[in-house]
Amino acid sequence: MSPGALALVSVLQYAEGLTDRQAADQVRARIDWKFLLGLELDDPGFDFSVLSDFRVRLIGHGLEEHVLDLVLARCSELGLLRAGGRQRTDSTHVLAAVRTLNRMEFVGETLRAALEALAAAAPAWLSELVNADWSKRYGARIDSYRFPKGDNVRQERAEQVGRDGFTILEAVYAPRAPAW
Repeated sequence: MSPGALALVSVLQYAEGLTDRQAADQVRARIDWKFLLGLELDDPGFDFSVLSDFRVRLIGHGLEEHVLDLVLARCSELGLLRAGGRQRTDSTHVLAAVRTLNRMEFVGETLRAALEALAAAAPAWLSELVNADWSKRYGARIDSYRFPKGDNVRQERAEQVGRDGFTILEAVYAPRAPAW
């Protein structure tokens, strides 16, 4: 996929609040995204890691401002981005927002995987530690839902995952934890 197409995917990803994995899934599944990207309907898309690699290369060569600003300017001209001022559509903001979503996904999915392992290894011990709210937060894969819009709500979600992670770590290293 061309750098221009990946830049456009990054803008769409930002506009819809998607992680890399979710954006790659949209490229494979949505006709409107395929049309916008100039892809054939049977195009298989790409692995989600391509987006992260693309951002690293952009930043490494100092091109993030240039490439994404061109795409953002064109999208704004076409009325594809909501009004909200330059600070909301500059490339730094787009890259930072996407990076934040990906970190939230990775951390949340890591905690979910740890909970699954603990549920298999020591279910009785784990059930004393967690409550029903945990199952709502970590029962489904983190990439199976969209993160909420708004920095405050995302911050609260990140802090909750952090608190839950520390709860698990403290319990695992506590003297009364199973010897495994």
